[in-house]
Amino acid sequence: MRYILLFLVLVVVWITLDLKLGRRAQVRRAKSRSFPYRYSDFELYTYGQTLYDQLFLDIRQAQQHIHILFFIVNNDEVSQKFLRILKEKAEEGVEVRLLLDRIGSHHLSKASIQALRASGVHFSFCHNPCFPYLLYSINQRNHRKITIIDGSIGYIGGFNIGEEYLGHDPKLGKWRDYHLRVVGEGVQDLQMQFLHDWRDETREDLTKEDTYFPPLQKGKTKHRFIPTDGTYLQHTFLELIQEAQHDLYIGTPYFIPGRKLLRELIAAAKRGVRVTILVPERADHPLVKEAKLPYFRELLRAGCVIYEFTDGFFHAKIVTVDGRICDIGTANFDLRSLYINHEINCIMYDSPFLETVKKEVDQDLENSRLLSLTDISNPTFWQRCKEWFASIIAFFL
Repeated sequence: MRYILLFLVLVVVWITLDLKLGRRAQVRRAKSRSFPYRYSDFELYTYGQTLYDQLFLDIRQAQQHIHILFFIVNNDEVSQKFLRILKEKAEEGVEVRLLLDRIGSHHLSKASIQALRASGVHFSFCHNPCFPYLLYSINQRNHRKITIIDGSIGYIGGFNIGEEYLGHDPKLGKWRDYHLRVVGEGVQDLQMQFLHDWRDETREDLTKEDTYFPPLQKGKTKHRFIPTDGTYLQHTFLELIQEAQHDLYIGTPYFIPGRKLLRELIAAAKRGVRVTILVPERADHPLVKEAKLPYFRELLRAGCVIYEFTDGFFHAKIVTVDGRICDIGTANFDLRSLYINHEINCIMYDSPFLETVKKEVDQDLENSRLLSLTDISNPTFWQRCKEWFASIIAFFL
């Protein structure tokens, strides 16, 4: 019994040191970065089929190079179709680079990877678990989703590649997400971010190769891309909340903001800002629903408005401020995106395009139900236990 207790103590000490020192190492390496203000044109895709139709068409029409980073590419039918297109383009002589998160895309088979490389696709996993901080590195994911085609067309948003994003998961139903197609000045920044991530994993530095940075026309919408590496995202969200004068809207599949952002949201509500939050009714991961409920109780008491999306699964990541600022990207409003994952967001300013976004937001709210404090008051003992445990591990949900 004594040896078992000693073993358990050593395991707890190891886990604590691994996570604490791993986080310290991440913060030490991270740098605050944001790209310049640019002007580009945007299209918004909210359902998987329409996105894949356009994305696959753009890839098929590529003439020079295709650079793609996804968190998840599965091993299902639509994933195989996606990979077949990449192989065909590589065999035509187009440069193809595919970078996937190691844990997120763990379902992708070795046979598929071998076939990609045999056809000429440059393939690499990123964020492989490694020592000395094994547990922390397992959790530290590259959650960015970036596509660049011939240096002139870009994509960024919440969709990955898989059948569930087409609404084919019977447990989740229709999949609602936000993904941007970008044409204009901003594509060069998506290209640079991809090449930075590619260099970090392969040691191949292509960031100064002019062929990947063709001349680009100025678009109509002012914006900037903000990449974050597990740091500084909280500062971006705080600035957006503090900027709000009338209306603040947050749509996210996972709402675990931490105390600092929670206080800022409550402060916004107290100064007269209408704070509206939209989350999915269904959860796709254990305990994420329990982790958000303590925050919801405080927000509802402060006068914030919370909706639950009922028409399938809501996976979009969006913040809008007074109808004049809009943030769409890969980052969730949760501790994992704030402090662990590598993300990239696009903040757009004072553009007619934001009216297009607003119409989608309004549709989302129409397909949702208003949550009241009564709905989540008086949890059972078992529910309180789950909420307590979820709060303990919220950093990794």
